[in-house]
Amino acid sequence: MTRNPLKDGFGREITYLRLSVTDRCDLRCTYCMAEHMTFLPKRDVLSLEELERLAGAFIDRGVRKIRLTGGEPLVRRDVMTLLARLGRRLEAGELDELTVTTNGTQLTHLADLLRATGVKRINVSLDTLDDAKFETLTRRNVLSKVLRGLDAAQNAGLKVKINTVALKGVNEAEIPALVEWSHGRGMDMTLIEVMPLGEIEEDRIDQYLPLSAVFDDLSSRWTMTPLEMRTGGPARYHRVEETGGVLGMITPLTNNFCAGCNRVRVTCTGQIYMCLGHSDRVDLRAALRSENPDAALDAALDRAMLKKPERHDFDISERGAAPSVPRHMSVTGG
Repeated sequence: MTRNPLKDGFGREITYLRLSVTDRCDLRCTYCMAEHMTFLPKRDVLSLEELERLAGAFIDRGVRKIRLTGGEPLVRRDVMTLLARLGRRLEAGELDELTVTTNGTQLTHLADLLRATGVKRINVSLDTLDDAKFETLTRRNVLSKVLRGLDAAQNAGLKVKINTVALKGVNEAEIPALVEWSHGRGMDMTLIEVMPLGEIEEDRIDQYLPLSAVFDDLSSRWTMTPLEMRTGGPARYHRVEETGGVLGMITPLTNNFCAGCNRVRVTCTGQIYMCLGHSDRVDLRAALRSENPDAALDAALDRAMLKKPERHDFDISERGAAPSVPRHMSVTGG
């Protein structure tokens, strides 16, 4: 039985948890992290048992959807064990959905196992289909591996959505072709504005491409029919009539999307961030490792709800400015 459903100070019920299982990643995307990252000591990272217990505490408080993130979640050793255990919560009707966000590099050997745990759909981050551009963006030459992973995922029966970060002067001209390619393979797609999280080598003002401009360009090519569909996230969706597919847009900078926020993020070290765009957090690891973890977790979650802000404060408007939030996306969980 659900105990005291999680609700923030603005009356929003929290039913969606994005749970990071690692800050490590096998790619080094230029808009996400520095090339030479210092990753967390393994002793600071929650064990799989602790991650499962933490997920259970959220489920007991009304969370119905869990997405495993990273870093790259599928590089975490034995992560399939955690997925299998959470999959039992699906079977028991305690969860509505269990999903994963991945860069696709591990799907060739894990797609069938993912499907077996109860995962039905995944998000795959992919910003270009050009080999040279992919290597420049990710600092790794593995596009062919990712594409084979997509084949494996679809062959396993997983529904795939492509997530693409829109980058000025990088993949800007390629976006229409990416949409056609995704929809042609039966995959929906979501475009995302670059977010000012963590220090990187480039200035994000040089990367930032407003999706309002992208939408105008796509509308001049195709018929974009707005949809009422919601997936528990910030994207707003349109059907592209000519391709038959669905295109989402996540616009943290041009159109603040916080009014209906129903999620929180928990890092692999057990820090709950109530908002991606704020640095305020509550330590759940200390509660997990206390003498009375159940009561301590409940109390910590209650404190977190009181701290959840109404909206984020992302901004990319001044060259050379520090990022809105100092931590990298890979630390928080995508």
